[in-house]
Amino acid sequence: MIEKRESIMVTGAGSGIGLETVRALLVRSTVDVIAIARNGRQRLDAELQAYPKRIHVIEQDLLAPDAMERIVAVVGKQRLVGLVHNAAELIKVAFGQYSREELLRVYEINVVIPVLLTQALTNRLAGHPNSHVVSISSMGGFQDSTKFPGLLGYSSSKAALACMAQCLAVEFADQGIRTNCLALGSVDTPMLRNAFPAYKAAATAAEMGHFIAEFTLTGHKHFNGKVLPVSTSTP
Repeated sequence: MIEKRESIMVTGAGSGIGLETVRALLVRSTVDVIAIARNGRQRLDAELQAYPKRIHVIEQDLLAPDAMERIVAVVGKQRLVGLVHNAAELIKVAFGQYSREELLRVYEINVVIPVLLTQALTNRLAGHPNSHVVSISSMGGFQDSTKFPGLLGYSSSKAALACMAQCLAVEFADQGIRTNCLALGSVDTPMLRNAFPAYKAAATAAEMGHFIAEFTLTGHKHFNGKVLPVSTSTP
C-alpha cells in the first residue's frame, strides 16, 4: 500500500507519451506519481532511482479480470488529485477484415478500461479542489476531423473516450472532480509510426508529455467537460 500523499496516476506509463508525462510530472511538480505499466520497473528504472520516494510503479495488465481491484488495493487511501488515461491500443485493419476479437480489444483498452478505472478510483478523487481526470484521445476521433483508412476501430474508440470525458463531467458535478479530454495530433511514438510509417510527426513524445503534465496540473482551473484538440497538422 502506498503512503498517504497527493498523487497523480498515469496509465500506459512504460513508453512514449505516458513515460514522458511521468517524467514531466516528477520534474514540474511536487506530487507523487503512480505509474501503471506492464513492465514498469524495468522501463522506469531511471525514474525510480532519481525519485525513489515520489514514484510508485504498479506492474499491471489492465485487461486482467482483477486489474481494478489490484490497483485499488495498492493505492489504498492515497489521495488522487489526477488521473491520466493514456494507455491505448491501435491496430490498422482494412475494413472488411476486422475480427470481433480485434474490435473488442481496441474498445476495451481505449474505452472500457478508462470507465472502470475512473469508477474504481472515484472515492480517491472526490472532494479535492484540484482533482482532474484527463483522457488522452486522438484527432482521429475528433468530430469532423480528417479520417484515415484502416483506423476505424481506433478512431471510433477514441471518439467514444472523448464522449466519456464529457459524460463524466456531469456524473461528477457534485463531487468536485473536473474531467477533460485532449485530442492529440501527430506525436512521434511507435504507435504513430505503425499507422503512418513515412510520416514525420509534428511533436515529440517529450514535448507532448510536458504539455499533458501541465494540463493535468492546471487545466481544471479553466476547463471542465471539454474535448480540446492539440494539433498543428493532419494527422
